[in-house]
Amino acid sequence: MSTRSDDALIALRKIQRMTELASKRLAQTAGLTPSQMTVLRMLEEQGELSAGHVAEITQLKHATITSLVDKLEARGLIARRRCDTDRRKVWLSLLPAGKTALSVAPDPLHETFATRFDKLPDWQQSMLVAALERSARLLDAEELDAAPFLDIGDLG
Repeated sequence: MSTRSDDALIALRKIQRMTELASKRLAQTAGLTPSQMTVLRMLEEQGELSAGHVAEITQLKHATITSLVDKLEARGLIARRRCDTDRRKVWLSLLPAGKTALSVAPDPLHETFATRFDKLPDWQQSMLVAALERSARLLDAEELDAAPFLDIGDLG
């Protein structure tokens, strides 16, 4: 391997490790995954939302949102209710325990990244996106389903 490929792999590993560390910190402080916290924050900021709208905004599959909502509801962090006029539609709302969980949670890594990324000049943003997309292709990962937040997965 060339030194540059080593440097690239080290940078990728640092990103992976930071994602793992941030997810573990969030799990330890609030008992949440980044995707769960994203849903709670959406409900805090926007009020009651449909599960379909949450799936659309988070770019998560409906089955993933259903599983995530099941876990949040079981913990008493959110409430779920069926729409009166369309039984297929499910409305989600934040409960006081969800607000408490958010109050102790650290800022998610993807929000820190987005804030800093947005401050970069357009040309640097474009170059970073191109380099990251190329990296995903080099790893045969371009077809993987992924949402725009850094998450290592379920807590267990």
